[in-house]
Amino acid sequence: MSVTRTPSAFSPAAWRWALVRTRRDLRSASMRFLLVAVVLAVAALSAVAFFADRIEGGLNRDAAQLLGGDVVVVADQPVPASLQVAARDAGLRQARTAVFPSMARAPDELGGATRLITLKAVEDGYPLRGRLTLATPEDDGGWRDPRPAPAGGPRAGEVWVERSVLTALNLSVGQRLWLGEAAFTITGVIQTEPDRGAGFLGFSPRVMIRLADLAATELVQPASRVTWRLLVAGPARSGDAQADPSSAPRAEAAPAPRASGGEAAALARFLSIARQNAETTRGVRVDSLDQGRPEMRATLDRAGLFLRLVALLAGLLSAVAVALVSRDFAQRRLDDCALMRVLGVSQRTMAWTYALQFAVVGLLASLIGLLAGWLCHLVFVALLADLVNVTLPAAGWTPYALGVGVGVLLTLGFGLPPVLQLARVPPLRVLRRDLGGIKMGSALVWLLGGGALLALLMLVARDAKLGGIALGGFGAAVVVFAAVGGAAVWAMRVATLRFNARLPLAWTLVSRQLTAQPWHTVVQVCALGLGLLALMLLVLIRTDLIASWQQATPADAPDRFVINIQPDQVEAFRAALTGAGVARFDWYPMARARLVAINGQPVRPESYQEDRAQRLLEREFNLSHAAEAPRHNEVVAGRYQPEEPDAFSVEEGLAKTLGLRLGDRLRFDMAGQMEEGRITSLRKVDWSSMRVNFFVMAPQADKPTWPDTYITSFKAPASGQIDRLLVQRFPNVTVVDVSATLTQLQGVLTQVITAVEFLFLFTLAAGLIVLMTGLLTSRERRARDWAIWRSLGATQAIIGRVQRLELLAVGALAGTLASGASLLIGWVLASRVFDFAWSAPWWALLPGAAVGAMLAWLAGWWSLRGVVHRPVALTLRQAE
Repeated sequence: MSVTRTPSAFSPAAWRWALVRTRRDLRSASMRFLLVAVVLAVAALSAVAFFADRIEGGLNRDAAQLLGGDVVVVADQPVPASLQVAARDAGLRQARTAVFPSMARAPDELGGATRLITLKAVEDGYPLRGRLTLATPEDDGGWRDPRPAPAGGPRAGEVWVERSVLTALNLSVGQRLWLGEAAFTITGVIQTEPDRGAGFLGFSPRVMIRLADLAATELVQPASRVTWRLLVAGPARSGDAQADPSSAPRAEAAPAPRASGGEAAALARFLSIARQNAETTRGVRVDSLDQGRPEMRATLDRAGLFLRLVALLAGLLSAVAVALVSRDFAQRRLDDCALMRVLGVSQRTMAWTYALQFAVVGLLASLIGLLAGWLCHLVFVALLADLVNVTLPAAGWTPYALGVGVGVLLTLGFGLPPVLQLARVPPLRVLRRDLGGIKMGSALVWLLGGGALLALLMLVARDAKLGGIALGGFGAAVVVFAAVGGAAVWAMRVATLRFNARLPLAWTLVSRQLTAQPWHTVVQVCALGLGLLALMLLVLIRTDLIASWQQATPADAPDRFVINIQPDQVEAFRAALTGAGVARFDWYPMARARLVAINGQPVRPESYQEDRAQRLLEREFNLSHAAEAPRHNEVVAGRYQPEEPDAFSVEEGLAKTLGLRLGDRLRFDMAGQMEEGRITSLRKVDWSSMRVNFFVMAPQADKPTWPDTYITSFKAPASGQIDRLLVQRFPNVTVVDVSATLTQLQGVLTQVITAVEFLFLFTLAAGLIVLMTGLLTSRERRARDWAIWRSLGATQAIIGRVQRLELLAVGALAGTLASGASLLIGWVLASRVFDFAWSAPWWALLPGAAVGAMLAWLAGWWSLRGVVHRPVALTLRQAE
């Protein structure tokens, strides 16, 4: 009768049976460990996925503020009218700007002082994305009464200026400022400008007027070097100037058009037309969003890589834990399997029931993991609140699909194969409590599940090198750990046979325990080694990564840059810095030059296909010279030989972009004077370091023929008066205050480090789970062996000593292997992925062994607690 009531494979009863068994099995330690391991993996991966998805969506939507529009066409002449027509036909908003250096002067009755400035003329509607902020400057360097500026810029006949213009010309709001042949009334002081960008060394203080007033200044002549921009954007959004009633466009502005065919489609059509135009028209390019904040991009890219590495390792460790726990789960279900086989349950029904059960567990773990991941990503958003200063959109479907996919693949791909073998084990082997070798079906599920999981993890990595090195490194580590573990077991067996009489009893028992079932010992070494490898790797990478960030922007990093210092002002300027309390400052000569030939062949922008190469050749470089290479520049190829004539040192990124190699000859045009030299070294420059850096340097202290001016950078004293002092004594210089940018960057670093450490807890938990499951799987085998020993007269003290020695020995071996592998993989990741200097602490092998031994002992104490004290008769009866 019982056979007829056995559910068929696809009947509703099979589903109910699977649910009942799942509820029962969740009370066991094996299934709980499996559930926790999958939850950790899904939580770590989905937290990163949720955060990345929302950040990407938010930045794609709102980071257009960095450009002033969704699409920006840049040209060295007025933007072709055809593009303006295309934007209008697509129903997109548009505004034009013109930017160029010029001189501003105070009225003669107020002293007539002059100042080099960057003039920006803007059209109605500017900015299309983001908003300008005006404020009232205070004497101590602060601001009061910040307010959004009206869209469209100043009114006719008015001008907005930056604070330093007022200081240099000794003017105030309400007074007149001369630009060329026209005088304007100063009506506002610019505090922030959304599309200013970060190229501060190329800009003088900002002065802004209306584009319609530009002709009256008579500053634009046929030979003038003006940068023209056409800003294009869809409808105004929250946070845009035109979306705020208090700063809406003035009455004369044209009504906002409506994008035809939807905003995204209209922008895509215009972008396609603009790019085609840029390919056929010289001096025209299309700007992209990733050019907005280069001083933060390297830091944030590294942080993103590390977060994805943490998520990768959490997924890998969880896969190891699931594989280990599922085998223990299958071993514990042999009695159930024997009973079902006696009752006549078919292999197909058993396999289907177990598959349903693990699918239910996978879905349950995925849902719990997704909830935990969602909550954790909210913690990321809170930690990075100052950085993520945009309203984030809702996450798309990708993170949810990723979480469910990882959870189901972990449980079915790594947890189901050992359990499926239960359905195919002959009854006699069931009675012997032996699962046997891996069957073809189980191996196929393992391969398919493992391959699919690795593909998902590569998608999470978003970087082929990161994913390849992390996953490949762990795969190679498993092979090495297994080989070394097997060799260690063999060596221990040989040593025990040879020196058995001389060894203490405890060591003899430890040796026999480890060599009696070598496969179990190798599995334990691999499991412990992988858990320790992930923990040590992340500790090493995290430590050096954070150190590299903090060294790039230390507390005393320069927050002032001064350019245009003339050769006859050098001594007086340096004395002024020293007198103002500036003890340390960078000091370099600088000359403007245009690259005109490589190896005797003329070069032009059209000689290169890459957009960045074309832009580099369209503009002048800042060249410098010094007998010694800057301390913050690493020479990565060739040699920076002091006082070597006819030599250039080139930044490696520039060399890669232009295809330059050591030995190539470069010719520069310095205001009509040709300078030629050979590339003798390549330097690695960290452009996020807030230090003075150059694309090209000559290794000589003096270059009498170069038209040098000087540049310096320093940390401003706390008094806040040094800017006024310098511009009053040296009115020709330009003082650039980057303290706000530096403060923001240092705040971002602190927040990113906190977020990195928070996610690190996931992998720490996953690593500990692997350590404990690696020992939990041998719990019943140890209980049976120790019960036999106790029945033969062994005391609990002897057994406890054997347990400690065994765990310490296995942990020390796993720790040594893990520390060695972490150093090797860490060096590859640091040099190939994270791009920072790596000083491998090879001395960590010994502490690694000690840490491995201690963690293995603690995990073993927790996993095996109570086994020694279990009654002998009960243990032996359960083992029968």
